[in-house]
Amino acid sequence: MFKGILIEKDEAGYRASLTHLDEAALPEGDVTVRVSHSTLNYKDALAITGKGPVVRKFPMVPGIDLAGTVEHSTHADYRTGDAVILNGWGVGETHWGGLAQKARVHGNWLVPLPPQFTPQQAMAIGTAGYTAMLCVLALERHGITPDHGEILVTGAAGGVGSVATAVLTRLGFQVVAVSGRPAEADYLKSLGAVEVLDRAMFTTPGKPLGKERWAGAVDVVGSHTLANVCATTKYGGVVTACGLAGGMDFPATVAPFILRGVTLAGIDSVMCPRTVRMEAWRRLGTDLDLSKLAAISKEVGLSEVMPLATQLLNGEVRGRVVVDVNG
Repeated sequence: MFKGILIEKDEAGYRASLTHLDEAALPEGDVTVRVSHSTLNYKDALAITGKGPVVRKFPMVPGIDLAGTVEHSTHADYRTGDAVILNGWGVGETHWGGLAQKARVHGNWLVPLPPQFTPQQAMAIGTAGYTAMLCVLALERHGITPDHGEILVTGAAGGVGSVATAVLTRLGFQVVAVSGRPAEADYLKSLGAVEVLDRAMFTTPGKPLGKERWAGAVDVVGSHTLANVCATTKYGGVVTACGLAGGMDFPATVAPFILRGVTLAGIDSVMCPRTVRMEAWRRLGTDLDLSKLAAISKEVGLSEVMPLATQLLNGEVRGRVVVDVNG
């Protein structure tokens, strides 16, 4: 038996609880991992509270991230004792995830823990940080360099935004952060932001085209915010879209794309090919100042996850939440 958070849906309703689970109930997979750390992401919070249709199979252990050591493996790439991490691939949605002391997964979903990171540090980065790095790689792939101008980061006090701000700053970009929490301005400037803007500037309907300012952007919000970011991006600029905290809609026109040559690059972290994942984690090892992780993250135990889920959805949580599943 081992501890974990279990989400159930039946005649009694939708509920999440911290309980003891039987190892025999673990789903199929060729690698069993003894989990040391997981995370609480926006998607996990939606799953735990039931405020979003994240879970597609019940009962479900949430947690789209995990770090731990291999306990048993029939996969050719992994042996007992190997340190591994996992991000995405539907864990916590269709396959039991990381918010438990054990997980059984498919070895092709795993990535070896990079030697630069402890399991706790890897989870302080987690899916959010790895997604931020995918955004940076997309900006680079489209030719955006620091001399092109400012990079806008929306939802900057959250997990993706915090890591994106820190990484882009280290790479020499001037980062302008957007946040709805004025109290986080000093925090964002400590990560390297040169300016902090109020999200209210972006959340209402805007013009098809605005004054050109951004060479690139990392957007986690969607909806009117994404539309307004595209409308104010400079000629030839690139906007990476990786979130929908403000909604799934995109109330925009094609004007930025056909009149200014703006590129809108979609970023998927869930089914991202393993080779790209490996590159993202390699770059995080060189381009993220690990001394920033203490400011970006906080650590909690499994028993604290469910109350925090509601706070995260309400925008009351800064940066990354690391979960010590044995704490």
